[in-house]
Amino acid sequence: MANDLLSGRRSWPAPAKINWFLSVTGRRADGYHELQTAFQFLSLHDSLTFVERGDGAIERLNDVPGILPRDDLVIRAAHALKEAAHAPQGVGIRLTKRIPSGAGLGGGSSDAATTLVALNAIWGTGLSNDALAEIGLSLGADVPIFVRGGSAWAEGVGEILTPIRLPEAWMVVIYPACHVATAEVFRAPQLTRNSVPRTIPRFLRADASAIDPEQVLGIAANDCEPVVRELYPEVGNALDWLAQFASVRMTGTGSAVFGVFPSQSAAQAVATGAPPEWQVFVTRAINTSPLQDLLNSAEGAELT
Repeated sequence: MANDLLSGRRSWPAPAKINWFLSVTGRRADGYHELQTAFQFLSLHDSLTFVERGDGAIERLNDVPGILPRDDLVIRAAHALKEAAHAPQGVGIRLTKRIPSGAGLGGGSSDAATTLVALNAIWGTGLSNDALAEIGLSLGADVPIFVRGGSAWAEGVGEILTPIRLPEAWMVVIYPACHVATAEVFRAPQLTRNSVPRTIPRFLRADASAIDPEQVLGIAANDCEPVVRELYPEVGNALDWLAQFASVRMTGTGSAVFGVFPSQSAAQAVATGAPPEWQVFVTRAINTSPLQDLLNSAEGAELT
């Protein structure tokens, strides 16, 4: 019943995310970095539409600026699920982008996760969330967080997830029209690679409703931020401008920056004064992704 409800759905959400902090705590022998971070979703989201095909082919139904079909995580995710589940079906996929690429907002990873979750329902492949997350990890370290759909503390290379609750604050997110190359940031010799590991209790109190967002931002920083400021001055300009009005942070290793505000109206008032060359979003941080809400609704309908 739940899969029947989901398989007929035309539009599937793929939310953006923020990192409240990002600590680089070490470097492994294989060259990957050990991280600690806290992920939370945003109400800002892409949308995907899936059209079943009987010939087994997988294709993109629209062009996505800046993303070649061979590099498209959505298409790679569809092929990965088809192979893992031995699914005979095909699909046409239409992606409506709202999340800027290369911004550190997780748009590509989120689109891939939604593709895995949606096609698992549409094709009736019956894979568990754990199995989908494992497929997702082969596509990118952030994909499992979007598959699982809840705010989380992440360690390892980002794949070791512990559910947490974070303040659902209003935010201004600025994309200063530049694409940050993650590999370049992690190759930089000046990157801090030995931050002292933190614990969840030290980072958060148990009651998320009592957490002050300003306090959260004051506890831990983003180790990549000084490097990105040096390599991409536009990001530093956005951080400095937004810091006039709020506590600010760069998210992930990308170029987007966010500031925390007490209300939607306060965020909107600042957003309207931003330089016109930047993309500016007023959005809310949320602890459960809209994709997970969709799955929960379908399961609830099955029980009634």
